[in-house]
Amino acid sequence: MSNDMTPPHDAAGAYVLGILDDVDAAAFEAHLVDCDVCAAHVEEFAGMEPMLAMLADAEAQGPPRPPLPDPYGDEVFDAFAPRPPAPAAVPGPPMSPPLPRPRRTPAEPIAVAPAPELLDRLIDEVGAKRAARRRRSLYLVAAAAILVVGGPAVAVVATSGGDRSNQAVAPHPHPTSPAEDAFFHHMDEKIEATDPTTKVSATVGLEKKGWGTHTVLELKNVKGPLKCRLVAVSKTGEEEVVTSWAVPKWGYGIPGATQESAKNPLYVHGGAAMDRADIDHFEVRTFDGERLVEVEA
Repeated sequence: MSNDMTPPHDAAGAYVLGILDDVDAAAFEAHLVDCDVCAAHVEEFAGMEPMLAMLADAEAQGPPRPPLPDPYGDEVFDAFAPRPPAPAAVPGPPMSPPLPRPRRTPAEPIAVAPAPELLDRLIDEVGAKRAARRRRSLYLVAAAAILVVGGPAVAVVATSGGDRSNQAVAPHPHPTSPAEDAFFHHMDEKIEATDPTTKVSATVGLEKKGWGTHTVLELKNVKGPLKCRLVAVSKTGEEEVVTSWAVPKWGYGIPGATQESAKNPLYVHGGAAMDRADIDHFEVRTFDGERLVEVEA
């Protein structure tokens, strides 16, 4: 906007009243596209148009005001600097009449009213944003109410044997994570193995996707501190890291553990670009390269 104009946030009223020139009106409309504050001001000031119309009608119905004297007319100049008396007529050739004084007309500001389409669009956008904020607030309140009223959930776990029937564990189960929920409810296939040396047990849930293979790992009887990764190995020997995680010192899925979190298995999401049919097996390895367990695919 021009240097002599007010800051952009203060120009909303002038814009609605249509007293901005072409340059400032165009600059303010470009500013409105990304400014929620000015959009709200335009919506609020738009309600002043009926009031301004009433004021204009009242002024039109009042007594006419006397015209102001022309600041550049002869009368004003004569009032401050009277002309000297005209000299006596002298016989001779006729003199040409004096040239009229040039009169300057003050430049009138060009008023640019906002386009009705732009004003309607801005009002609609502000209304939509306010409605979205109200909906988000209601969703948050509803979610908080569910958490307060719902109470503890029942966790679903799998047995360590070949029969992976579901059973409810109570009381005080640990909260079900998204990975754990996907493991029990969304995996089309599950394969498991236990290493005879490390005694680490792993079950890999598999789900075919258009982009590759979605996996969820269930890991038991592993103690830390460790940093591990799940590696998918193809039938041609290619390797791809599916996911990685850290094992705290108390571990995961430890039978007879005194700490509640150590009793629960680890569930972690992952994904491989390999097609399910191309995967030969999975390996759980430490960052140091030690293989904890291998699961044939």
